[in-house]
Amino acid sequence: MLLSRGAAGFRRWRRSRPFWGGLAAVLAGAEICALPLAPLKVMLTQGVAGIPSVLMGLVMIVLGLSAWFAPHYRGLAGVLTTLIATAALVLSNLGGFLIGTLLGILGGGLMFGWQPRTARTPTPNAAPVPTRSPAPGTAAPAHSDPQGAQP
Repeated sequence: MLLSRGAAGFRRWRRSRPFWGGLAAVLAGAEICALPLAPLKVMLTQGVAGIPSVLMGLVMIVLGLSAWFAPHYRGLAGVLTTLIATAALVLSNLGGFLIGTLLGILGGGLMFGWQPRTARTPTPNAAPVPTRSPAPGTAAPAHSDPQGAQP
């Protein structure tokens, strides 16, 4: 019972923010950040690419977490995640062997495209009011909009 209440609470929390985009961004950042820290047997060329890789990975992790905990910044976080993931392709060992770049672009797109759900308002079952067009040769009825916009 307690477990089901916790699962329902997590589900409610997850649906109120761009969870999957943030998760993809965190995983992409971890992938890009972890590869320069791997042993040299795994990494063929370390060089100066290690510092930007770690920094870009950390920034992507922070952007993914900000999408979770501050969902109103999801647009900025999504665009920046996509840009950093694309830059990591060139600056960071092919963006974590392409896995980090692809996850980052996917996560950035999911964060940018996410919209909060709107509350449904119950509508009464009323019949739609038919609109009548003015008879030929008569003027159209006056409209209440001062700028003359049509409904």
